[in-house]
Amino acid sequence: METLFEDIKQQIRSQLETQEWLSDAELMERIEAIVLEKAKGRYISSSEKYDMVLKIFYSFRGLDLLQPLLDDPEISEIMVNDYNEIFVEKHGEMVRHHEQFENREKLEDLIQLIVGKVNRVVNESVPIVDARLADGSRVNVVLPPVALNGPTLTIRKIPKSVMTLEQLSKLGTLPPSVSSLLKLLVQAKYNLFIGGGTGSGKTTLLNALAQCIPSDERIITIEDSAELRIEGIPNLVRLETRNRNTEGKGEITIRDLIRTSLRMRPNRIIIGEVRGAEAYDMLQAMNTGHEGALSTAHANSVKDMLSRLEMMVLSAAALPLEVIRKQIVSAIDIMIHLSRMRDRSRKVMEISEIAGIKNGEIVLNPLFVFKEDTNHSNDLEDKIRVNGCLTATGHSLHHKEKLKQAGLIEQWEAAVQEVSA
Repeated sequence: METLFEDIKQQIRSQLETQEWLSDAELMERIEAIVLEKAKGRYISSSEKYDMVLKIFYSFRGLDLLQPLLDDPEISEIMVNDYNEIFVEKHGEMVRHHEQFENREKLEDLIQLIVGKVNRVVNESVPIVDARLADGSRVNVVLPPVALNGPTLTIRKIPKSVMTLEQLSKLGTLPPSVSSLLKLLVQAKYNLFIGGGTGSGKTTLLNALAQCIPSDERIITIEDSAELRIEGIPNLVRLETRNRNTEGKGEITIRDLIRTSLRMRPNRIIIGEVRGAEAYDMLQAMNTGHEGALSTAHANSVKDMLSRLEMMVLSAAALPLEVIRKQIVSAIDIMIHLSRMRDRSRKVMEISEIAGIKNGEIVLNPLFVFKEDTNHSNDLEDKIRVNGCLTATGHSLHHKEKLKQAGLIEQWEAAVQEVSA
């Protein structure tokens, strides 16, 4: 079967070299005809023929053997450690894929194809790059000599449909009543900051919150690799960073994009993720009248997120800690923390208001905290499964001015009563 597969690929390759460009449909028809012809006299089932046609087509027009993995809705992440070692995450579980690339050159060619489509460069001089696929899936590439095993490719797939707060509630990420409160906070232009670990669902929640923005506003999104998909906003501008070229020039950073976005008359600025000095520019933007901002960062808790923000700002400007904390308090209204639990579910663990400063320390006002139900049986699966709920602390929101200005205070009070009931 493998010999037949290579024979057909070589025949198609020869035809493509000598003929004019074929459309995808024409190429598929050509492959089907050759497979049917070559399969005569051999016992090959219809499903095997179909799989062969797709596999050959993907080797020319898709992402080779990764294409079926990208098309599989049950797979959320694809990890290629080298040409002969591929892992996938399926239903939250990491498993090794049974196929592999023919050789390392095939994998390297595929990597160049991916990064080239988004005008990125990756080579020995620039061995690390972030990119994206046409569907918005996030791509990270690391090449030797940095990657000791060989070319490493990681693809974080983006769901085909945009996740809403209602859908996240059905998945158990947060209760429906809390979703209603977050929606009101977004509509009232509170600045929300989302923290969490890798794979905890920060970007998914950010995207869901962005769907709550009124359709008559002008939105600027800023990302390393564009993956946010905001629907229903006609006045939307998407900005993406650019790596330096082979001469070390032409780099456009998150900081550059934040600064230029302020001159683009935005109603809101959404920053996909802050990792360093750009946190300073983000706080500056929030403190100069640009309300309703949304952003994310890696952190282990809400308090840890505040510490990380302080360190990120310090990397950009040598300011006294007291000044930095005052900027954080005046800029960010609400902190949200997510975690990926031991049963692989993703849950909102805490929602806190930044209430102010006392004795030089930032004061948090926890509104909701996840409480786990520890009363479970001795069954192993029951012990692994996380049962619990995001519970109201009983603390009320201190700063309600934005809700009043937006005319949403009555809806907020009614929603709070529903949560407390």
